[in-house]
Amino acid sequence: MNLKGRDFLKLLDFTPEEIEYFLDLAADLKYKKKNGIPHEYCRGKNVALIFEKTSTRTRSSFEVAAHDLGMGSTYLNPTDSQIGKKESIADTARVLSGMFEGIEYRGYGQDLVEELAEYASVPVMNGLTNEFHPTQILADFLTIREHFGYLKGINFVYMGDARYNMGNSLMVGCAKMGLNFVACAPEKYFPDSELVETCREIAAENGGSIRFESDPMVGTKNANVIYTDVWVSMGEPLAVWEERINDLAPYQVNSALMDNAAEGAVFMHCLPAYHDWKTTIGKEMGEKFGRDSMEVTDEVFESDASIVFQEAENRMHTIKAVMAAVIAGV
Repeated sequence: MNLKGRDFLKLLDFTPEEIEYFLDLAADLKYKKKNGIPHEYCRGKNVALIFEKTSTRTRSSFEVAAHDLGMGSTYLNPTDSQIGKKESIADTARVLSGMFEGIEYRGYGQDLVEELAEYASVPVMNGLTNEFHPTQILADFLTIREHFGYLKGINFVYMGDARYNMGNSLMVGCAKMGLNFVACAPEKYFPDSELVETCREIAAENGGSIRFESDPMVGTKNANVIYTDVWVSMGEPLAVWEERINDLAPYQVNSALMDNAAEGAVFMHCLPAYHDWKTTIGKEMGEKFGRDSMEVTDEVFESDASIVFQEAENRMHTIKAVMAAVIAGV
């Protein structure tokens, strides 16, 4: 399968077979990495990493993956880049296209990365926007496949606010790959209705399903995977924390929900997680609202059912697969 030159902006742009190819390639590259087998498919090439939002896993994944592929990487943080401020997105795309063989963007609206791709003459990769986070979903699915041996038919439950990039992207990914997706949250936290209908049509073609539940015990019944994310993004005002905690506290992933799931169910989280007071924000908000944890209890996070660190590592392997495929045509 030749994906050379393709942009990687959202999973809606790819067929199930193409997504499977990314996962197969990631598994092969992971094997090579673990066994010391060189795989410098991008030697002599360079990638620009535009980060309007900072990150631990995404930046580390792109930089290590680029290095393993024999490729140079240039990190542009929010103060390094003039994109959209002193230089238009269109001009930035054309400037960087003359210096790099690929461009990664992590930032705000999906329209920004789409415009970057429109004007760039090299592949553009979405490291996260407000609406979609496709590299995370590849890592999630590789992890699920490693654990269970398959994807199609897995009962996948997303707990919490499903309106933004993680809820959207997981729903799309499950529809494409034939998983049974459940978003479990208050109704006002369900995804956009137009995207829901699109995903239902895709799921019907691929043997999956899309469902929404407001009762946590009903939503997690027979779940193979229970997944959650932080309730509030960094930088949000105190009022948002109060509203989300009040609304989403019943949807915290705890031992009762894990016990309610199918035998052998696993817990997943895209990280970072507020499962204790060992972070500045976790401690501050825990004290403020009288909680020892937020979206997941420490007991579940540290349990044998938790595969969050395998999932985090797989960010690098799947991002490497994306770059190898779209930049080098592997």
